[in-house]
Amino acid sequence: MPLVSSLELIRKASQEKKAIPAFNIHNLETIQAVVEGAAELDSPVIIQSTPGTLKHAGIEYIAAIVKEASKKYNIPIALHMDHCPSFDTIVSCIKNGYTSVMIDGAQYEYDENVALVKSVVKMAHAVGVQVEGEIGKIGGVEDDMFINEADASFTVPDEAKKFVDDTGIDTLAVAIGTAHGMYKGEPKLDFERIIEIESLVDVPLVLHGASGVPDESVKKAIKLGMAKINIATELKNPMVAAIREVIKNPEENDPRNYMGAARDAVREVVKNKIRLCNTVGFAAEFRK
Repeated sequence: MPLVSSLELIRKASQEKKAIPAFNIHNLETIQAVVEGAAELDSPVIIQSTPGTLKHAGIEYIAAIVKEASKKYNIPIALHMDHCPSFDTIVSCIKNGYTSVMIDGAQYEYDENVALVKSVVKMAHAVGVQVEGEIGKIGGVEDDMFINEADASFTVPDEAKKFVDDTGIDTLAVAIGTAHGMYKGEPKLDFERIIEIESLVDVPLVLHGASGVPDESVKKAIKLGMAKINIATELKNPMVAAIREVIKNPEENDPRNYMGAARDAVREVVKNKIRLCNTVGFAAEFRK
């Protein structure tokens, strides 16, 4: 199946109170783990890359691998650029076949942020590519960006509506108590804030920083309107643990062995997150 627009997936998930799982990948093995896990459970999936991953692996390599995976499996796969502050990088992603992008202008004042997002929306929509935006700062570490707790701020519902209206974005990431990376304590999500934002905006909502959030909290957030769930750190941790286990053997020098074990570990997390998002078998809805 060719790559699809993530907006098509997210809108349908939103209507059915499901969420499309979106996994941040880094290399061949993590891409394989995501698509294999999704195919096994017949779930649509969004594969995401960050600017750091593209710097490491290259846009062309990532896009080519994901395109080949989409041909191999009969499930809807979208390719998304996550947390990108650069207009030029987004243009390159779209030229290489990305079907959705997130422009991150959080470092700017509101008017400058809006101007940047609008410019991306105008360009991306002209070629049928969906745009995700974010209002409010989600704390923690994302790629090479760090926002400490003092600077993190919850999304103000009225500001969320204004941001959507001013920019024309297709999906909105909101800060409701999650954090990028893993939590040191138990996260407390502001469910009332989700309800209020969802009632004011007419675009699907996205939950960033879902790694480490208790399953019941994620399920409740989905029921209240979160239609895309981002997962990153919860893939990296089991991956490195699997590699460390294999290379305990001082004679081990075959990357196929330790990267294969890493792929297997990531695949299991992917399947668990798909079940959490309630999208097992959901791919069939897009083959009608």
